Amino acid sequence: MEGKPGLQTVYQAVQALYHDPDPSGKERASIWLGELQRSVYAWEISDHLLQIHQDVESCYFAAQTMKMKIQTSFYELPTDSHASLRDSLLSHIQNLKDMSPVIVTQLALAIADLALQMASWKGCVQTLVESYSNESASLPFLLEILTVLPEEVHSRSLRIGANRRSEIIEDLAYYSSTVVSLLMTCVEKSMDNEKMLIKTFKCLGSWFNLGVLDSNFMANNRLLMLLFQVLQQDQTPSNLHEAASDCVCSALYAIENVETHLSLGTQLFQGVLSFESAYHMAVAREDMDKVLNYCRMFTELCETFLEKIVSTPGHELGNLQTLELLLICAGHPQYEVVEISFNFWYRLGEHLYKISDSVLHSIFRPYIQRLLHALARHCQLDPDHEGVPEETDDFGEFRMRVSDLVKDLIFLVGSIECFSQLYSTLKEGNPPWEVTEAVLFIMAAIAKSIDPENNPTLIEVLEGVVRLPESVHIAVRYTSIELVGEMSEVVDRNPQFLDPVLSYLMKGLCQSSLASPSAKAIQNICSVCRDHMAQHFNGLLEIARSLDSFTLPPEASVGLLKGTALVLARLPLDKITECLSELCAVQVVALKKLLSQEPNNGISSDPTIFLDRLAVIFRHTIPTVENGQTHPCQKVIQEIWPVMSETLNKHRADNRIVERCCRCLRFAVRCVGKGSAALLQPLVTQMVNVYQIHQHSCFLYLGSILVDEYGMEEGCQQGLLDMLQALCVPTFQLLERQNGLRNHPDTVDDLFRLFTRFIQRCPIILLSSQVLIHVLNWAIAATTLDHRDANCSVMKFLRDLVHTGVANDHEENFEVRKRLIQQVLGQFGQQLVSQILQVCCFCLPPYTLPDVAEVIWEIMVFDRPTFCRWLETSLKGLPKETSGGAITVTHKQLTDFHKQVTSAEECKQVCWALRDFTRLFR
Repeated sequence: MEGKPGLQTVYQAVQALYHDPDPSGKERASIWLGELQRSVYAWEISDHLLQIHQDVESCYFAAQTMKMKIQTSFYELPTDSHASLRDSLLSHIQNLKDMSPVIVTQLALAIADLALQMASWKGCVQTLVESYSNESASLPFLLEILTVLPEEVHSRSLRIGANRRSEIIEDLAYYSSTVVSLLMTCVEKSMDNEKMLIKTFKCLGSWFNLGVLDSNFMANNRLLMLLFQVLQQDQTPSNLHEAASDCVCSALYAIENVETHLSLGTQLFQGVLSFESAYHMAVAREDMDKVLNYCRMFTELCETFLEKIVSTPGHELGNLQTLELLLICAGHPQYEVVEISFNFWYRLGEHLYKISDSVLHSIFRPYIQRLLHALARHCQLDPDHEGVPEETDDFGEFRMRVSDLVKDLIFLVGSIECFSQLYSTLKEGNPPWEVTEAVLFIMAAIAKSIDPENNPTLIEVLEGVVRLPESVHIAVRYTSIELVGEMSEVVDRNPQFLDPVLSYLMKGLCQSSLASPSAKAIQNICSVCRDHMAQHFNGLLEIARSLDSFTLPPEASVGLLKGTALVLARLPLDKITECLSELCAVQVVALKKLLSQEPNNGISSDPTIFLDRLAVIFRHTIPTVENGQTHPCQKVIQEIWPVMSETLNKHRADNRIVERCCRCLRFAVRCVGKGSAALLQPLVTQMVNVYQIHQHSCFLYLGSILVDEYGMEEGCQQGLLDMLQALCVPTFQLLERQNGLRNHPDTVDDLFRLFTRFIQRCPIILLSSQVLIHVLNWAIAATTLDHRDANCSVMKFLRDLVHTGVANDHEENFEVRKRLIQQVLGQFGQQLVSQILQVCCFCLPPYTLPDVAEVIWEIMVFDRPTFCRWLETSLKGLPKETSGGAITVTHKQLTDFHKQVTSAEECKQVCWALRDFTRLFR
């Protein structure tokens, strides 16, 4: 931003942002204000706007900017200005307390974030309470600050470091009794003031969440009794009920380790159990918000006491009345209520599965059986539902979650027992269609977990399903088809059913609303019954020829072709070439038609449908080829190449189509391996030519596949290096642009995959080439990128690069590799170690650390003494204090970390040390 803008200009921009009827005017204002927020002038301008407080919009913008600047740019302020900033913010919040709650919240966050970073502001809680607790008009904003303060301690936006964080938590724990006393006073003063009660409970919940309240003190505190009172009363207003429920859930969460918080745990346990009649009253009044609140508290209660429930079921805090409460909720007619408890049931199942004790399982079996019955009832569609079950709406997603939960819990009740029981309800009664459909849906969830060997019930079910009359409700047919797909193992063991099953599924395939599950079921049957399906290959070929006559979504068509290709791979070798050619011909003819079309003649000109189909055919046609035999797919792929090449050329500017072409070629090359040698020269030439003009990163990925397949063939190595150099020139130009790395993470990802393949397949040719220096400079620069895949590829390249000099695989060129890596590290080692340490502390999220640790480990294994010096130098370059004056890292912590890393005997020890150390900077 050029120079400080005038206040009037800022006002106009804020007005435009909120009130300009023209969207482009709003957009311009938003971009300009964003620039202002990033500039150093934002501090002073925000302060002025808050002083003048002309209107709500400008004050909200200023308060939000202040919060953002304190969170992200606190280092811009000189230390001697911190105190005046604090006083200014406190004066603003007092002056603007009645203007708008959102402004108060933003200013409260700004004050909290300042307190956390400003090491010189000692005992901030005490100061705030002393200054504002005596004036009832100031209590609301005081509570707001005291609510957000504990929440911000673990904020990701603040990099205050583990040392400062520990210091703050200790400080807040010390003053927690002051806060609780303040909250008690607030309650006494405002028993009838709903808003103040809500603020009090929110504040209390926030301090529970941070885990700093003394649990013995809280166990006998009147605030806790008041919470229970509010939640037991029928007349409690909705917002207050929600705030009280949140507070109870926070308290339960805070005592996760029940043994150390026994007195508070016992009070909460008894308190929440006492809400049962209040829950029934909320159900009777059809007050859904309260019903959901009670279910949340019951679930949190079960989560907190899970260990007790499993270790001492039925005794004291393991009282199974907790599970009864959840099952009462499962009986509520709305499925959203039972869904709240799913995570607890998963965890219970996990615990019981690990313990594997039949006596213990028998205690919980009846509860799980009742839950499964309730879930089957919740899965029922409305009796007046027309058409097939929707899978993408909220109810469809709920059913998918039920299916997953049933799969996880079925071991407790026994798959076959449950399956047989469900089936008998259909066989013996004559239930309405929606009950039948829901039962079939649950049966489909457990069919795969039953041993298909000699199981008469499974065979009876399969027989019954394929004989269902066409007159049954379409949803019943839909779900029965899904069930048949899940029973493919049974068909494989009982091939006499293959014909009736296929004929049943073919009927479904020809009906538009049943085509998709039928295609998926046929794909499952093909995958599992490949050998039996070989005799049906001509039928599958017929389906493939007329794919477009079925109303199938693209993924279902591709799934059918996957099944067909899996069966094709089981045919005799001499048959495969001819059949593959026929299977591909349909797609190739379609691509040829598209190529010969005049533009805009009304026919879809999108070739991706046919490219995806070819890709899936090549990907799953994996015949067994003995050494010396010609690969049966080689001839077909050579015939297809000209059409692929022409399609690629025609759509060279369209990233989506080029990506699909590359994907198709990648699976073709993988399919025939060395048999694709004839394609190598023309393919590389075309890739390089198109890439000079259009930098589609998929060419780099395809290049890495070629290196993987041909990199060990000496005759191909120079050609592959030429390809690499030709691809690098435009790639480096692309990455050199402003924010090039950040704007093109896919390119970084694919580029470093390509380099890694060279290091894995033909390291010496890359290590001896001129391009290596550029590659290493880019690798060091790209370590800063916090994009998951891109960062992973960069780190894998660096790890494999150094490992090349470590892995003595008895090849005669090991000494050459070792010497070349020595040269690389001699030139780049110190820079690389310093950069890696910096990015771990300041750029990368914690999940990347295992990959980084591997790079450090390999460098250390290669040359430990030199690495120790590099690490020491790198550690000296780290900042020891935050901009707020807090100690980031002590001398002892630096030396401990150095010792932990350099004395590590395996990579995971490096990773643990790195995790602990980087917390000091987060």
